[in-house]
Amino acid sequence: MRIIRFILRKEFLQIFRNKAMLPILFVMPVVQLLVLSFAATYELKEVDFTLVDMDQSALSRQITGKMQASGYFNLKEKTFDIDQALESMDASRVSMIVYIPHDFGKRMNSGHSAPLQILIDAVDGSRAGLIQSYSLSILKDLNQDHLAEVQMKKEGPRFRQAKSIRIIPQNWYNPDLNYITYMVPGILVVLVSMIGIFLSGMNIVREQEIGTIEQLNVTPIKKYQFMIGKLLPFWIIGMVDLLIGLALARYGFQIPFLGSLALILLVAGIFLIVIQSFGLFISTTTQTQQQAMFLAWFVMVIFILLGGLFTPIESMPVWAQQLTLANPIAYFIKIMRMVLLKGAGWQEIQMMVYSLVGMGALFLFTAINRYKKTTA
Repeated sequence: MRIIRFILRKEFLQIFRNKAMLPILFVMPVVQLLVLSFAATYELKEVDFTLVDMDQSALSRQITGKMQASGYFNLKEKTFDIDQALESMDASRVSMIVYIPHDFGKRMNSGHSAPLQILIDAVDGSRAGLIQSYSLSILKDLNQDHLAEVQMKKEGPRFRQAKSIRIIPQNWYNPDLNYITYMVPGILVVLVSMIGIFLSGMNIVREQEIGTIEQLNVTPIKKYQFMIGKLLPFWIIGMVDLLIGLALARYGFQIPFLGSLALILLVAGIFLIVIQSFGLFISTTTQTQQQAMFLAWFVMVIFILLGGLFTPIESMPVWAQQLTLANPIAYFIKIMRMVLLKGAGWQEIQMMVYSLVGMGALFLFTAINRYKKTTA
């Protein structure tokens, strides 16, 4: 323990003497969490569209008003020339064209079907799907209201609207369907992971570059003591960053904390050991800090893309879903969302925690055995 204490003292002195590293450790994660939480979203608001209203009826004006009042669409241009509207879409000034033909209102008021065309810029397939979903939902509600109104005019006092099943939707765990609520726990996991894998990945190789590794090798320090001394300082810093991020998530983004904070910290401690052990393994297999940074970044990109942060794991191909079984970030993102948003307890997450423990033991054992303690 005394040797480990000396190593820890040395590591913390190195960290806090490096003035450029302190902002990276404590300021950068906060800034990234604030920026990414608002930027990494699939929500659409204020989609610009062009209206080609050849009908000019009360019903066509009602359609335009409904779309603007929804908060999802913004009427940017009105024209009677469909070619001009298409030019605007080709120039990416608008993302949608609403074309209302002649006699649209007359046909609808007489009880007949009437065509209405919506053209959507589908270069971004996901965005186009959302635009289509929003617009069709608005038109469907408007159509139901209009049919009831037409029926009332036809039958007059004898009209009685048929009773139907009334559906009152209730969304659990994220009642307001706020995308930030879903994204913040996952982004926090990624930021903590980046700190852990990059700093531990460059740790040992930095000692080699500055020439202090030979001094450590001639001391009676055992390999496991050396590794613990290298791992523990950044583990503590990672836990501090996580606490800062959790406080920002709770009081800045109003993320509900339905589960146990102690359980989150327990799993976070295990996860940091996993990710830092993998970083130490990278550090023992590279010769320069640039190599370590490149390899760590390569692995992190794969972990993030297969972690379920931006796309659900269930929608990935089968081979990609199988790869996520060896992805610690995928486990911790799922645990964070389950505990914070659903209030899950130990029973619901224990199998994922056991997987993290197994990965941590494997990576740490490999890193210790990879490190060659030799003398010059």
